[in-house]
Formats: sequence, C-alpha cells, structure tokens
Amino acid sequence: MTTIKDVAQLARVSVSTVSRVINQNGYVERDTYNRVVAAMETLNYKPNAVARGLVIRKTATLGLIVPDVANPFFSDVARGVEDEAIENGYTVILCNTDWQVTREDMYIQLLRGRWVEGAIIVGNRAAPEFLMHQLEDVPFILVDSRPNQIVNAVWSNNLVGGRMATQHLIDNGCYRIVHISGPEGSPSALARREGFYQAVLSARNVQVSVVSGDFRFDGGYQAAVDLLKCRPHPNGIFAANDMMAIAVIQAANEMGIRIPEDVMLVGYDDITMARCVYPSLTTVAQPAYDMGRTASKLLITQLKHGVSDLQHVEFKPELKLRKSTERMS
Repeated sequence: MTTIKDVAQLARVSVSTVSRVINQNGYVERDTYNRVVAAMETLNYKPNAVARGLVIRKTATLGLIVPDVANPFFSDVARGVEDEAIENGYTVILCNTDWQVTREDMYIQLLRGRWVEGAIIVGNRAAPEFLMHQLEDVPFILVDSRPNQIVNAVWSNNLVGGRMATQHLIDNGCYRIVHISGPEGSPSALARREGFYQAVLSARNVQVSVVSGDFRFDGGYQAAVDLLKCRPHPNGIFAANDMMAIAVIQAANEMGIRIPEDVMLVGYDDITMARCVYPSLTTVAQPAYDMGRTASKLLITQLKHGVSDLQHVEFKPELKLRKSTERMS
C-alpha cells in the first residue's frame, strides 16, 4: 500500500510538505506543488478522506443526538435530518441518549472531538449555555426545545399545544382531568405541562392532577392502570405523547373502561399509530419530519455560507380530532 512517505520520496520533499499539499494548509512553491501532485498520480496515492477531513475540519458529517430512537416522533425527526443531509453531500452520525444526561454529555464530548462539522440536538436535557461551552466552536441547532436568544432552534410551540389539548377536554365536558407528563428535564414535556396548567386555571369546577410519565409505552401503561383503578377515575386524560396515550387505550380496554364514553383521551405528536389504534386517537400534531429536515437545512447553510444570524423556526401545533374524544349522542 502506498504511503505518504512514498510520495515524499518520489517528489524529493519532506512528508510535511506532502501533508501541506494534501490539506491545502500553508505555503508551497508552485514547482514543489506540481512535483507532489505528479508523484501522487504516479503512485495512485489517495489520501485518507477522514484523516484529511479532521485536519481541515471538513468531514461532510453531521452529528445528531436524540433522546430515544425507538420513539416514532424522534425517528421521524432523524429521517428528516438525514434526507436533507444526504441531498447536500453530508452523512449523519446518530447518537441515542436514552434520556440519560450522562450519555448526552458523552456524545457531546465525542462530537466535539472534530469528528463532525456541526450537530443537531433533539430534546436536549442540558442547558443551551452548557452546550455552547461543551461544543466550543462546533455549530449546533436545537430541535424540540424552546428557543432562547443565544442558540439556533427549530421547534413546535408545545405550550400552545398543551393548552389546546387540555382545552379540548374541558370544552367536551370533562371535569376530572389528569395530565400524564413526560420525563423530567425534557423541554417539550415541561412546556406541555405548562400549557395544561394554563388551560385549567381558567376553567371552573374542574378537578385536575398531574402524574409522572416517561414518553414510553410501559410508563404510560402503568400510569393509566393506577389512574383507572381510582374511584371515581378521571373522565379526561391528556397524555404528553402518543406512545403513552396508546398505552392508556390498552389499559382501558383490559379494565373494561370505554373510550371515549367513560374517559376521553388526547395524545401529542400524531405518530402513524395514532390513526391505527381503536379508537383512533385525538392528538396534537407536530411535523416531526419537516422539523428535522428544516434543522438540517439551516445547519448546512450555516456551514456552507457562514450564516451567523440567530435563527428560530417555529411550527404551529394542530389539534387532530378523532374517535377518542368523540361526543356520544
């Protein structure tokens, strides 16, 4: 296998001179440059693209950190990120934190090690200020996180969506309403819970409570069983995502509790399964794929053209009415 030393020997230059030619870094006289290029062509020497990329920080690779790759919402975000990246000549390294702060920090350290040109962080647990400090000069964009004045972000207004979901239950006559929240530290879970509280504060004669969830089926199922055992049980449930809402349907079916006759139910995200379960799930939709694709496009534009202005792209949540909140005649 031809090495850089072979090229240097044939061109009668030092290895460092060959390296400067390959990486386009530093001054090399024209005659010397031509001899190095000719030697590379004669020996059919092809520099390691990754190694060269690490030197000049042009690896055409993006890092994507998601909290739960098994969650259909985050999978759709990832697909949008990757589709846009591939169309622009970039590849994507996927990192799954499993909702663990230590894993998120581990992957941030990895991405900072000059393996990627930029990063997209979905549902970040760490504060934006901490991320800026940790990633140093690696450009990054947050997705599904409330924007602030220091970092770029693509988001859907979860506070409005949470309020919308809860208000729908109130308008349908529910007066014992429970919110199954998402994991602590999740920006979207926090905002949806705030929206829940905003809606119930203005309602009269409504009993409310919040129980902890984890955005996963098993967590939603256990929360639902505990809630539906109560007497009287809630007649309205707002689950912070569709996976937990689908688990509520499963638990209710097993316990002989009818949806929507006995309990009305609203989820969040509008994943594909929301339309497939019975009864079909009323939910707050957010365009996961478009959010991912937009984040990827913004980051690549920043990398290619050096755009430095703060960029926030907001998607509007939309309530999708289905059978789980249908009024019975």
